[in-house]
Amino acid sequence: MIQVTLRQLRYFDALARHGHFGRAADECSISQPALSMQIKEMEEILGGVLLERSARQVTLTKFGEEIVQRVRDILRSVDELGDFARAARDRLAGRLRIGMIPTIAPYLLPKVIEHLARLHPELDIHVRETLTPKLIKEVTEGRLDTAIVALPVSEPSLTEVACFSENFLLVRPGEDEDTPVPSHEMLREMRLLLLEEGHCFRDQALSFCNMQSSPPREVLDASSLSTLVQMVGAGIGVTLIPEMAVAVETRSAQVSVARFRNPQPSRTIGMVWRRTSPLAGQLQQISEVVCLAADALREQRKTGSSSRKSRT
Repeated sequence: MIQVTLRQLRYFDALARHGHFGRAADECSISQPALSMQIKEMEEILGGVLLERSARQVTLTKFGEEIVQRVRDILRSVDELGDFARAARDRLAGRLRIGMIPTIAPYLLPKVIEHLARLHPELDIHVRETLTPKLIKEVTEGRLDTAIVALPVSEPSLTEVACFSENFLLVRPGEDEDTPVPSHEMLREMRLLLLEEGHCFRDQALSFCNMQSSPPREVLDASSLSTLVQMVGAGIGVTLIPEMAVAVETRSAQVSVARFRNPQPSRTIGMVWRRTSPLAGQLQQISEVVCLAADALREQRKTGSSSRKSRT
């Protein structure tokens, strides 16, 4: 009888994802020699070599590639056993693995955590921040329970629930504050700064400007909205940012912020989770908390805006 342990399956999954013993060992909170020994034992039990080892990385053998998806199916099923038990409770409790994209997490996350801690104090919240494609993959594979992303994601295996919409605002140098707000056609002729490839917000900004690829005058791909705004403050160009980011990102930059004429560019933010997730009912409740957090953030922005006006 094959007696591969659940621990070995998790170690192998981590190693297959990272392609590196050190990073996999860190994720699994185990030493590299111990991880290597467990994988070697798993290979002996299965009767085949799973990994091709080199000094810098590991790659899956053909046998390993055939095994890895079965391993992930097993791990997902095991995790769902725990989810079924949690779903049977009459309260939200236990581990919640939630992902967020970088153009949402720094601004919405504090309010979401605040509301969840108050309304559902027995939740053990684990947050993962990364790009949409990675979040969708991890939700689909069962490594995340849910993710907060820009919709739609159009993944048939996932449920999508819209929570709120927000506009994109124009950020330009402070001395341009009194000049007319450019149309999306005019933006194509300006030095437009954008997030690097892979960010869905980049694609949304390009869509608003009717650009199918990187604009010819673009001089910067940034990994964060903060970098974009600081570069605008330095006079490099202009950029678009989501409304929820304005208060945080513009407080230390010499920039002006303006709204576009209607119809304004916008995005819809929502939650996604697996259609088969036993936690679907609980995740629906959590999506309602996300809506509450967004409302609270919106009111906070209004209050802050009123306070600034009263001082001027």
